[in-house]
Amino acid sequence: MEPLVQLRERILARFPGADVTVLPNPAPVGQDSLVIGREHALAIARFLRDDPELSLDYCSNVTGVDWPQQEVIETTRVTQPDPTTGTPKVYEQKTKRLTPAFLEVVYHLYSMARQHGPVIIRLRTGNRTDQVAVPSLTPIWRACEFQEREVFDLFGVTFEGHPDLRRILMWDGFKDHPMRRDYVEPDDYEWEPTAHDDVLKKAQEHLARAEGRQP
Repeated sequence: MEPLVQLRERILARFPGADVTVLPNPAPVGQDSLVIGREHALAIARFLRDDPELSLDYCSNVTGVDWPQQEVIETTRVTQPDPTTGTPKVYEQKTKRLTPAFLEVVYHLYSMARQHGPVIIRLRTGNRTDQVAVPSLTPIWRACEFQEREVFDLFGVTFEGHPDLRRILMWDGFKDHPMRRDYVEPDDYEWEPTAHDDVLKKAQEHLARAEGRQP
């Protein structure tokens, strides 16, 4: 299996102007991944499946990640004259910036024909509010169908071109997306048929407040 840096170069040669970045993984497992821009995602996915050297014909896993806005501290080195001696001296300069919030979909790809993998690719939304769409990769790997529905249900990512995009775990009238980091669990558990322990306590407190009693 070729290194991801080399694979990225092959993708860019095939799709000039495509947004493809190698994302290193500092963890011991060392599974780096490719972040692919939404515009070329479907075409690149088809290339990964159909290229004879890759033959990534199986998607084993699709999952979502919620990335809230984060503060990043960047360190740069600047050379300035020493105020005492006047000789050049290297100083570290730290600046803070905020990274925008977004949702991410992660796909693990394998080749059953060539027995290699995984190749991990990532698609990212524009934000977490009104730009939450990415192309569905179900037309390339049918195994994505139910798993993209799960990411849609729990994270709120909309998959354009999905053949049957609807909730798969939560019911149609359910609000919000339980796997988002800012999700607030409701205290109304009246729908729970066998409420017990903490669930029962929250249901009783909710009922007391609804009836104007002290919980």
